[in-house]
Amino acid sequence: MDAVTATVVGDIALVLGASSVLGALARRIGQPTVVGQIAAGIILGPSLLGRLPGDLTSHLFTKQAMPFIAVIAQIAVVIFMFGVGYEIDLKSVRNHRRPVTLISVGAMLIPLALGCAIALGVQHTGAFDGQHTDGRSFILFLGVATSITALPVLATIVRERGLAGTSVGNIATASAGFMDVTAWLVLAAALIGTKGAGDRSWPETALLLAVFVAVMVLVVRPALGWWFRRTNAVMASQVTVALVLAAAGAWATASIGLHAIFGAFVAGLVMPKPDGTADADVLRSTEQSGGLLLPLFFVVTGLTTNLGALKGSDVLLLVVMLVCGVGGKAAAGYAMARLGGLDTRRSAMIGALLNTRGLTELIALNVGLSAGIIDERLFTVLVLMALITTGMTGPLITAIERRTAVRPVPKAATPVPVAEVGDHS
Repeated sequence: MDAVTATVVGDIALVLGASSVLGALARRIGQPTVVGQIAAGIILGPSLLGRLPGDLTSHLFTKQAMPFIAVIAQIAVVIFMFGVGYEIDLKSVRNHRRPVTLISVGAMLIPLALGCAIALGVQHTGAFDGQHTDGRSFILFLGVATSITALPVLATIVRERGLAGTSVGNIATASAGFMDVTAWLVLAAALIGTKGAGDRSWPETALLLAVFVAVMVLVVRPALGWWFRRTNAVMASQVTVALVLAAAGAWATASIGLHAIFGAFVAGLVMPKPDGTADADVLRSTEQSGGLLLPLFFVVTGLTTNLGALKGSDVLLLVVMLVCGVGGKAAAGYAMARLGGLDTRRSAMIGALLNTRGLTELIALNVGLSAGIIDERLFTVLVLMALITTGMTGPLITAIERRTAVRPVPKAATPVPVAEVGDHS
């Protein structure tokens, strides 16, 4: 084993160990595992470990080892994004069509518009030097960064809080699924014309993307559905097909000039579901395959996040992003849920759930950074926004549950049974 290989193996052991410990610690304090894993990546980067005497970060994660770690991290992200697309159940809106439609549109467009407005203000100040901060790509990108919802983290919180199968859980998950699809499409549009698109023109890249989506929906999906029905495919073969489809989709969009995650995400969307819902074994296999090495992605993110490089204006921008992100997402989700006919409690819980950004946001941020749309300072600001808003979700849900679990009964009034938080209506 040569020195570089030994360093990569050692780094993987260090990252998985630190992520496991901090992920478990996050769960103990009522936070999603991803919060602890993100924190591990930041701690191992220049924000903390790199500031200690001897610059341990640069010695542990050498320039020779990082390209290999980055490739492994990207493979994990590709498999993870396939699982995100595969988990989205577009049929789950049937019983809650009105609230899901209102929430999907309102809680996406309002924060998207606020993010675009922030981008125009940042452009005016000229505070950041991303390659495309003066154009359409930057405006669309900040809109996505403000409006995105982390469906996988949201789904995890729904399961951990006992909301799976309830109206709150179903509506929030379905709405997040639709918003995720929209966000990735907008992000794909933002990348057109950046350095990641190569030498292709804007119309050419858009046309190739449209052809790819059409082939996946009109050719690949029916063909796989026919194959599964004809062969009565067992779980093992479906997992193999899923991994091949994820890799092929990632290769296709990377060849077009867009990020590989778009192809993996679309591949997950078109993967047939024989019973109309995601196969638990396939979903578990992709989650385990991608999730095992996904902490490496957080370290790659953490090595680019330098809290010590932030200026006073950056902190002000973070406050603005938090106000617009939380206000635009949580408040819009609450308002749209109320318009959709839900009561105050369920509307508040949906608004809190939709404010979760987590891993999905970090993936989008890394895409923007690698495409030159944003610089490392703005990247750090947005990473902090993702971490803070995700960390808010658990306490907000707990506060809503406590506030609605016990209601004071006026004297001389007959006590009225209070509906449980985990209402299965």
